[in-house]
Amino acid sequence: MSQEDATPHRLGLATDAHVRYVQGLDSKKDELDYWLTEHLRLNGVYWGLTAIHLLGKPNALPRQETLDFVLSCQHPNGGFGAAPGHDAHMLSTVSAVQILAMIDALDELDSRGPDIADLQDPSSGSFYGDEWGEDDTRFLYGALNALSLLGSLSLVNLDKAATYVESCANFDGGYGVKPGAESHSGQIFTCLAALSICGRLDTVNREKLTGWLSERQTPGGGLNGRPEKTEDVCYSWWVLASLAILGRTHWIDRSALANFILSSQDAENGGISDRPGNMVDVWHTCFGLAGLSLLEYPAGMQGERRAKYVVLQTSNVRYEAGGPSYNETAMSSTTGFYAKV
Repeated sequence: MSQEDATPHRLGLATDAHVRYVQGLDSKKDELDYWLTEHLRLNGVYWGLTAIHLLGKPNALPRQETLDFVLSCQHPNGGFGAAPGHDAHMLSTVSAVQILAMIDALDELDSRGPDIADLQDPSSGSFYGDEWGEDDTRFLYGALNALSLLGSLSLVNLDKAATYVESCANFDGGYGVKPGAESHSGQIFTCLAALSICGRLDTVNREKLTGWLSERQTPGGGLNGRPEKTEDVCYSWWVLASLAILGRTHWIDRSALANFILSSQDAENGGISDRPGNMVDVWHTCFGLAGLSLLEYPAGMQGERRAKYVVLQTSNVRYEAGGPSYNETAMSSTTGFYAKV
């Protein structure tokens, strides 16, 4: 079937295959890749859990085993590591909080709850990823995301956090990892979402930023992370979610993007890859499905059920008029965002 004929309607979403794929991820402990990705284990649980919620199958993974694993990753300092015995890090901690929110287990956090507020730099307003002091707009957004879920935003200086994000803005309307850094689709989402939580979207140059984001669509229908780069399914979330916060998802060809995502799935064995013909992984499966949800595809993701299971848990982030009809829009977008492609 040619790409021109492969409409989203004809391709369809292989829901059952994707659920089986996620369910089988923890059964591959005899494979080298399983152990080489231990530093992403807790993030991976979040991605898989999010995927099955988006597919309308929230009980496809065992709740108690999920809870036990998350709590086993908690560090003595209250934060969470990527796996048992790993150092605590913001990216793992926000995944842990989001997982606990999805399985209605936030009350399982003991008095050692993550001391996220202690990682804010009092002088700049930014946040460190861990006790060693690396800062990044991913960590700032992750902190605000988790604190919002925990009802603890009052513990940090939101004005300083917003001011720091504003300092990361570039001439093209985008945002980078820190002041002076190149604009990148992933960082743009983290900055927009952080500004939304802080109530400071008024500072965004909407016309320039919307133009930059809409230019991320390639002739094949997919979206890329920055100019002159190849399209990648994960940007179906980063770019589209940013456009949704701005109320301008109509600035791209939505049908072409849905077709690109669906063309990247393994309809037989499940999972979604970065682009058609490549190996699937749970990261792209999660964010490909998240992109389809923002596109309101398929019918099973629409309406009340879709709004319930999209599990974009931070209610402080809002889509503007013209975006999707539900408000829960702060799905983890920090966890695992490591390579600029």
